[in-house]
Amino acid sequence: MKLYQTLRNIDKFRTVFDFGGREVAHWFPGHMAKGLKQMRASLKSVDCIIEIHDARIPFSGRNPVFQDTLNVKPHLLILNKMDLADVSNKQRILKKLEQSGVRNVIFADCLRQRNDNIKKLVPMVMEIIEGKPRFNREENTNYCMMVIGVPNVGKSSLINSLRRTNLKKGRASRVGGEPGITKAVLTKIQVCERPIMYLLDTPGVFPPKIESVETGMKLALCGTILDHLVGEDVIADYLLYSLNRLGKFSYVERYNLQEPSDDIQHVLKRIAVKLGKTQRVKAITGVGNITITIPNYTAAAYDFIRTFRKGELGQVMLD
Repeated sequence: MKLYQTLRNIDKFRTVFDFGGREVAHWFPGHMAKGLKQMRASLKSVDCIIEIHDARIPFSGRNPVFQDTLNVKPHLLILNKMDLADVSNKQRILKKLEQSGVRNVIFADCLRQRNDNIKKLVPMVMEIIEGKPRFNREENTNYCMMVIGVPNVGKSSLINSLRRTNLKKGRASRVGGEPGITKAVLTKIQVCERPIMYLLDTPGVFPPKIESVETGMKLALCGTILDHLVGEDVIADYLLYSLNRLGKFSYVERYNLQEPSDDIQHVLKRIAVKLGKTQRVKAITGVGNITITIPNYTAAAYDFIRTFRKGELGQVMLD
């Protein structure tokens, strides 16, 4: 009876997320504009473009400003963080990407110490390059790739993974869990000895305007936009909506809920109680001011989002 009641309640959950009339996010700091300009200026010294994106959103948020760049050079797309993504229907993803003109795709987890898919990258790049004219780079015996992508999708992790795999060396790029770590423009780093291959690391670059509010929310949920620009409470609500829509209810057991819920305030209250995240506030009453203890909803939202990004609420496909 309880299971039937739970399933009946799930049927009443939201099927559409209410964005509350929010406008599309704009986040195009000065280093992004500078980065894009220098990337275009450096194309003549590049043999291949490596675009990296989050595997949980393979179709959303890829920067359309890059298209002019991609069309003039050989292109390889790496869908990173595959350990966090539900890639059970990989063929659907590859087919849809191919229909949009993207034929060279690698799924990867660049944080793993050993990654067989990363081993395929250099041979695939060589195969792609050999099928295209190198123009002014014909005489060069070394090769140069440029890595591009929106913020916090793993560009620096890719470089470090390539160096581990091909050079047996440690990291050359700083890795962070929030967007905007790489701000130095076009740092040239060796990633392979045979053949000699370099990679230009670039800062993450958003388009001046994100295509839709929903795309912006997906990017925010995956951590490519700084949380405070969107609001932790909004991201947490969109996360709850997405998990319910996908039938991913592991949050129920993790946070000691009785059943799945579509009420973010209820969920955050339970998270705050479980984690002991409370705050003391002053309340004005008819007999004077008193101090009361209430759940810290912001801290609870942060934990909910962080737990999702670490993959502890299950693998998802948001597209």
